[in-house]
Amino acid sequence: MINIPVFQVDAFTDKPFIGNPAAVCLLMEEKSDEWMQNVAREMNCSETAFLLNKNMGISLRWFSPKAEVGLCGHATLASAHVLWEKGIIPRNEEILFFTKGGLLTAQYKEGWIELNFPAIEEKKVLPTEILLDALKVPVLYVGKSKYDYLVEIETEEILKDMNPDFETLKIAVPRGVIVTCQSDRPEYDFISRFFVPALGINEDPVTGSAHCVLGPYWQKKLNKSELIAYQASERGGVIKVKIEDDRVYISGKAVTITDGVLLV
Repeated sequence: MINIPVFQVDAFTDKPFIGNPAAVCLLMEEKSDEWMQNVAREMNCSETAFLLNKNMGISLRWFSPKAEVGLCGHATLASAHVLWEKGIIPRNEEILFFTKGGLLTAQYKEGWIELNFPAIEEKKVLPTEILLDALKVPVLYVGKSKYDYLVEIETEEILKDMNPDFETLKIAVPRGVIVTCQSDRPEYDFISRFFVPALGINEDPVTGSAHCVLGPYWQKKLNKSELIAYQASERGGVIKVKIEDDRVYISGKAVTITDGVLLV
């Protein structure tokens, strides 16, 4: 029997029990999609990352409890954290991740993990009645990226008090809805929440990939290329966002919570 190292990491935080938990599984050999999906269901985090060392870098795939996903920020950040913390890759070396979302990189910079992700374009769309019914709040703007809807609302108070109808939201959108507004607090430029009931996650605590859409959106609105964001879930988390051309640099911190092995 081969023991497979597995970790649980809280991402986008420097304190345990907040931020977004991700499982990170260090594979010694290729595993089937079915096996990875079963492990992700067993770990029951919003995402489980599966890493396999390749000649030129690290193969990385992400699975929610229900399906494989095409892009994930917090589990990538958690993966980089584990690789550096365990000495598998030196902290002064850039990590190359080969993923279904393209080549992604991670660098360690003054205590922060900086991920280099693609900027994701969204375009204005007319909201459907079922989407508005599911969100149950007045909206200022609705856009759509290749993955998710982006919805701007008026105030931080409305955002924090949101209680969507998740069963209706499953019908209204194929994946998720990013809801955002400008922050009332001077330390943050914007805040957001991310609802993904179609993937078995009513609300994702802190979502790196959502900021691939949010960064360019707020860059245009605020005329700033470096932003500080807060994702206002129950657990919450802080994300630094920098936009350069067609790339979004997402920075956060991480804390290891558990360190063990899979026996299957």
